[in-house]
Amino acid sequence: MAEERIYFYPVFIRLWHLINAILCLILMITGISMQFSNPKYPLIRFDIAVSIHNIVGILLSLDYFLFIIGNLISGNGRYYKFPLRGLFTNLKLQLTYYTKGVFQKEKAPFLINKERKFNPLQQFTYLLVMYYVIPVIIITGIAMMYPEIFIPATLLGISALHLTDLIHIFSGFVISLFMFIHIYFCTIGKTPISSFKSIVNGYHEVHE
Repeated sequence: MAEERIYFYPVFIRLWHLINAILCLILMITGISMQFSNPKYPLIRFDIAVSIHNIVGILLSLDYFLFIIGNLISGNGRYYKFPLRGLFTNLKLQLTYYTKGVFQKEKAPFLINKERKFNPLQQFTYLLVMYYVIPVIIITGIAMMYPEIFIPATLLGISALHLTDLIHIFSGFVISLFMFIHIYFCTIGKTPISSFKSIVNGYHEVHE
């Protein structure tokens, strides 16, 4: 008989997840407020939005550092590793399941167990966002806080500050999109709320 619950989320992962979600949400709101600021009808007054965005950005950087250290110490980082052979085939299988199979009550192509915490699509997107996009947004954010130190006047004939800003905004858009898709995928589990319960009690309910 297959094990029905697996303890996948220790306390440090759950705390990090909660803090990270709150910080990202604040950064999204203040970022949108700065990007589409209207002096007459601001979502958040521009100077206040900038201050909050900078402070929370620093906190996110520290939180990310704890995430990396925690993964190294606990061994949680092993779940982000995957073989390149057959990657696109596996991604296609999982995407087909999410967009079609799940609605036809088909069996998931990659069952979760003690050795596999994420399916191939989760592994790929989590690795991309957590180990590539997040570092980019942190580096560009710090650079824009101190442009006189880190950003040259021009790069490849264009304003380096504008280029850094565009990369920062695009990275923020990718993370925002990831968060909304992540929330949707969390409803695809043993029950629509089982994944949300998992991040509270630490136990993943196996969905066959």
